[in-house]
Amino acid sequence: KYYRTLPYFHAAKKAVREENPQIVLFGATLIGRDLAPHVASYFYTGLTADCTELQIGEEKMLYQIRPAFGGNIRATIVTPDYAPQMATVREGVMKMGEPVTGRKAVVKPLKVSIPSEVAALTKILHRERKEKTVNLKGAEIIVAGGMGLGGPEGFAMVKELAKVLGAEVGATRAAVDAGWVEADRQIGQTGTTVRPKLYFAVGISGAIQHRAGMEESFKIVAVNVDPEAPIFDIADYRIVGDYKTVLPELIAAYKKLQQ
Repeated sequence: KYYRTLPYFHAAKKAVREENPQIVLFGATLIGRDLAPHVASYFYTGLTADCTELQIGEEKMLYQIRPAFGGNIRATIVTPDYAPQMATVREGVMKMGEPVTGRKAVVKPLKVSIPSEVAALTKILHRERKEKTVNLKGAEIIVAGGMGLGGPEGFAMVKELAKVLGAEVGATRAAVDAGWVEADRQIGQTGTTVRPKLYFAVGISGAIQHRAGMEESFKIVAVNVDPEAPIFDIADYRIVGDYKTVLPELIAAYKKLQQ
């Protein structure tokens, strides 16, 4: 019923031993981040954590790409001398592939014998679970704010537009670091990667760290006073102007449509 490191580790190492794969991937989840290092250590191989992109090079070399130096650069890591090549991959960063007609996956059962001392369960007396209140990945519409809002008070207007649209509120890393909004609303290389149907970028300059987490959105609307802001390079709709003037007009227009 509950995840435990050692039983899962015994099962995972047996699967890797029997199949002898060139590449082993884990999700960068709480379980994956705990289990993957145990498996990598057992096989004396490397492990790249929190990858945002994967590529296959010559001789099936796995290029493991992830943010580095606080998200300011993207590092490409390879493991040429050890096997298997291992990485954990951040949730939501990969595009879902199109189904291939006639192609089927092969599911192989694996019998694992867990030693009794490993299988022994320590009784859980208390388990506290904090439910998530922010669902950026599942949102069809996101209204995100950046440093161009000028302060935490700017997010009040962003939240009002989001409420009218039935949207989630997002933010850049800089806005989160400034304490203007909660950390679980951060979008970007070092935050959540999103692909909503509609993404409002309000007061966001368009740094590469932020763009990496939202540029696959279906439609992007950018609002910025700077006509040269990089965010306009990927925006489908560009509004050059002060958000304090633009957002009230958008809010009023959407409210009118809902009447």
